[in-house]
Amino acid sequence: MKLGPIKNNFKSVIYFMTLNLLFVFNGYANPLENKYPIIPGPQEISYGKGELTFKTIYISASNFKNESDLLRTFFKNEGIKEASKGLKIQIIKEHLSVDNPDEAYRLSIDYDIKIWASTERGAYYAIKTLQQVFRKHAKEGVFPKLEITDWPAFKIRGFMHDNGRNFQSVAQLKEQIEVISQYKYNVFHWHLTDDPGWRLESKLYPQLQSEAATSRGKGKFYTQDDFKDIVAFCKARHITVIPEFDIPGHSEAFRKAMGFESMKDEKALPTLLDLFDELCDLVSAEDMPYVHIGTDEVRNREEYVEDGFVKQIMERVKSRDREVIVWMEGIEVKGDSTSINQLWAQFNPREGHRFIDSRANYINHLDPFAGMSRLFFQQPCRQPKGDSLALGGILCAWPDNNVANERDILKQNPIYPSIVFYADAIWKGRKENKLDYWAKLPPVNTTDLQEFKAFEDKVIVHRDLFFKGKEFPYIRQTDFQWNVIGPFPNHNDVSLSFPVEDSLVAAYAVDGKNYKWSEPKVGGTLHLKHFFGFPALTTEKTGTFYATTEIYSPDDRVQDFWVGFQGWSRSGGRRIGPFPDQGQWHTTHPKIWVNHLEIAPPVWKQPNLGTKTDEIPFIDEDYFYRAPTKIQLKKGWNTVLLKIPQDDNSWKWMFTCVPVDIKNNGVKEVNDLIFRPKFNVVPKVTLNSFPKDYQLYARDKNNKARIEISGTAAVSVDSLITRVHGVKGLQTRSAIAINGPFSMPIEIEALKHNYTIELFVKKKMKPKS
Repeated sequence: MKLGPIKNNFKSVIYFMTLNLLFVFNGYANPLENKYPIIPGPQEISYGKGELTFKTIYISASNFKNESDLLRTFFKNEGIKEASKGLKIQIIKEHLSVDNPDEAYRLSIDYDIKIWASTERGAYYAIKTLQQVFRKHAKEGVFPKLEITDWPAFKIRGFMHDNGRNFQSVAQLKEQIEVISQYKYNVFHWHLTDDPGWRLESKLYPQLQSEAATSRGKGKFYTQDDFKDIVAFCKARHITVIPEFDIPGHSEAFRKAMGFESMKDEKALPTLLDLFDELCDLVSAEDMPYVHIGTDEVRNREEYVEDGFVKQIMERVKSRDREVIVWMEGIEVKGDSTSINQLWAQFNPREGHRFIDSRANYINHLDPFAGMSRLFFQQPCRQPKGDSLALGGILCAWPDNNVANERDILKQNPIYPSIVFYADAIWKGRKENKLDYWAKLPPVNTTDLQEFKAFEDKVIVHRDLFFKGKEFPYIRQTDFQWNVIGPFPNHNDVSLSFPVEDSLVAAYAVDGKNYKWSEPKVGGTLHLKHFFGFPALTTEKTGTFYATTEIYSPDDRVQDFWVGFQGWSRSGGRRIGPFPDQGQWHTTHPKIWVNHLEIAPPVWKQPNLGTKTDEIPFIDEDYFYRAPTKIQLKKGWNTVLLKIPQDDNSWKWMFTCVPVDIKNNGVKEVNDLIFRPKFNVVPKVTLNSFPKDYQLYARDKNNKARIEISGTAAVSVDSLITRVHGVKGLQTRSAIAINGPFSMPIEIEALKHNYTIELFVKKKMKPKS
């Protein structure tokens, strides 16, 4: 194999690029939008000017007692009392002529607060929005002034937990239900049975909860009172519980308990009919209008049933005035035209059937970074809004593997970030389905990336305000950029080295083929080839990629990093082959170097585990729930190089390498570190500070004020030229050379306004001859 860098003759050229960084001092953007972000985004919103402060509130009128009581309780808990001269609030019943008016609301915050809704649900969602934008400063409450008209694009907006495999306490379920209520979800899909256990108490067949029938969490199940409690808890939050008994597949616990060798036992169907009757007797049809009967993944002979088996269960459930939901793909019943299909994997709905979309929405497969791109850019039901067939979507959590502690379900799966990102798509809707971004973020300098970044900024505010003490493994990832090169052919030899490891140059020649670094790729995690086949960086099955970036540190430090390769789905064993031995990041032998020094992998707590190890809980397999990797950074720019090989034995091909600040079990950005890609970079200057709206400046006797513009250059820039457009003509500032962080003084006439600052970059480039 012939290896070597490509040598080129370079000539110097000069070009100018306008950065289009235009900042108008008065009215450039409403600062309230960034300060008071709302998730999911309202269909129609306009922020006003200024804020509304108050010490007490007064609900002067309300057509919805439960909601006004809820609002009173909220303010009381925030230390805001009710008084006759307090901030006036009215909750008015009024029909709104919008889509899905039953859940719509209007909200006005000006000198007082008014809410209009046609139902309790609409009023409830208005209050959820109010709670998101409420702030407390000393003893005063603060709201932004705004006007909202809002309604959901889809009628079903759900979240599912599999408690058949892994039991969770009522308290932990309520914690998550409270969160989904804050983000305007209206369905909790409760998967209550699976092979390891039948988790809902049956007084007809108490043997279903026996230790002999339960392979995990023996003795752990929900009593019928627990079930009623959860239904009532959800109802108070306008959330409908959809219970699921998954049959005839996933029925090992059922068969063990009842002593059935197979689902063809003559007593199996009568027993299930009794159990569905018992379920329907617990809660009224009005409060529990749906029952899910599963029917998916009937793959074992002992699960096969005769024709008519499932149809009789459907008819019994419908006779109890319930809608029947089945998985698609699942058992198809001849003559069934009324069941609701819940779609999983990439299955399509049956013609003419109503459906709920859960395709590719399994949190246990999602990476905390790359997975959020999918949830943001996907289009629920593959259409902009719901209709009589497209009912909505359900986000699913399937922690298939055994867990050591129930809290590990939240630690080892990005439950809360997924709920927040998906909330926007399922409430607001999406104009189109952007499959290209299901496994990667959009390219730099695109509108799509800016849209994601704008929403990401909202998520960061919500993380810091509303998720203290909760597992929220997400930090801002749009600041991370990488150059990637490859895949170099390794012929299944993952130990093979390539010239990238010897020197970083613009291009290489390997076996007569030229390779060059990619345009900068954005993200905390990069899928090189996605395990479900979504568009990524390559379609090759094997090979060796390299990735590089530079990180600026203002000082010498030992920095915590999340570093990972070949992320592990918390599903169906360790699904990307055996776990690595000590001294390996993974069996494919990936590596990481920082400033030419190789970084050692973690000391694994469970090395060398096989693939089929479903009953051994995860401990430290993924980067976001193990101790961070400590990396020495020097003051100035640091070079990071990663090697990511792939062979035929592995399922995932990916990497993560991001600095993190972990305190009090929470994770945040390391704001003083700066990423910049090394190759194929357009000169770019990022501003960290600039004159803000309504800001006053100290002025001298000549009415001049000095302000500072600071930021960072992504590459070495020969000249940064500043032009200030004022009321009278143009002021041009002298150019400065910059490389990394910079601060530039600007002088303006202090009493003038509507200044615009414009930056220009002058850069010497070295193109290939």
